[in-house]
Amino acid sequence: MHRKLRMGQIGGSLDAFIGAVHRRAAGFDNEIELVCGVFSQSPEKSKATGHALYLPENRVYDSFEQMILQEKELPEGERMDFVSIVTPNHMHFPPAKMALENGFHVICDKPMTLNLQQAKDLAQLVKQSGLVFGLTHNYTGYPMVKEARDMIKNGKLGKLRKVVVEYPQGWLSRAEENNDYKQAIWRTDPAKSGAAGAMGDIGTHAENLAEYVTGLKITELCADLTTFVPGRQLDDDGNVLLRFEGGAKGVLHASQISNGEENALKLYVYGELGGLEWHQMEPNTLYYKTQEGQRLIRTNVGEMSPSAKAHLRMPAGHPEGFFEAFANIYRNFAFAVKAHMEGREADSLYDFPSVEDGIRGLAFIDTVLASNVSEQKWVKFVE
Repeated sequence: MHRKLRMGQIGGSLDAFIGAVHRRAAGFDNEIELVCGVFSQSPEKSKATGHALYLPENRVYDSFEQMILQEKELPEGERMDFVSIVTPNHMHFPPAKMALENGFHVICDKPMTLNLQQAKDLAQLVKQSGLVFGLTHNYTGYPMVKEARDMIKNGKLGKLRKVVVEYPQGWLSRAEENNDYKQAIWRTDPAKSGAAGAMGDIGTHAENLAEYVTGLKITELCADLTTFVPGRQLDDDGNVLLRFEGGAKGVLHASQISNGEENALKLYVYGELGGLEWHQMEPNTLYYKTQEGQRLIRTNVGEMSPSAKAHLRMPAGHPEGFFEAFANIYRNFAFAVKAHMEGREADSLYDFPSVEDGIRGLAFIDTVLASNVSEQKWVKFVE
């Protein structure tokens, strides 16, 4: 199959931040082209976005239902191959379900659905259809995150003992939802964001990163959530103690009221033989620590694992950033879709978050919420 994959996008109008990120990331490697979309619930805004993106008028739709059904009727050589869903959380499940039911592969922003039951239903649809589903937990796309995962898998740290993951932001320190700030409005609305605020928005990123890098699943947790901003309906700060399979212990902290913080996701992993440290805002560096001292592992300097090398884009000294990590997710998803179309197995070197990761994220939210209101100290993590 020697052509680009054709993408249809749901959400991501001109005034939406993450939609443009998805479009640019999808186009990084010339594996994907945007051919159609419904970019807003407002037909006028959708048409304006399509016009700005140089799409034909007849490929800019008024609703996701219209797009999926009309694209399905187009000849195989014209219609979209997959759908990219970049809407607020409450609008992830309906278009994903309909796309899968009509034979289209899906890549979706996180958290995967509004609630755990929807996540389980979606997983069943993915299994029944045999189609490819990807989830944009984009931090797993960083080369140094792959390197950390592979070092742990290869025993460089020995048996893991402690995992600390923190994700502080400060942008919701004030009631921005009252200032006509679109991103704040839907993220603090339970009907659109789901049952959790900061813990659902960025806590799930922290949970996913910890499990991905360590290869360990969370088995129990003890959570304390707080809503600091008066009048806000959802949590804006949370602290969670973690227990992992194999005996490792952990701490997860997610906050959107940490004044002065930008996007300070950090991961620390400690084992019997050494430790690792990675900062999202300095993504080119991985710190490897032992009792004998500390070594900096840098992108494209010295030996790296095959997985890390496969996700490098820049020569040493040039930043590997947010767009590149997002692009790695889209590229790997595209490779899997092409493999599916050609009837062969996808190369596991080019991995990306799956529907199972989506279930883990929603189960994490439910377990955190249950622990927060429970008189019991520890609550079992149950999918």
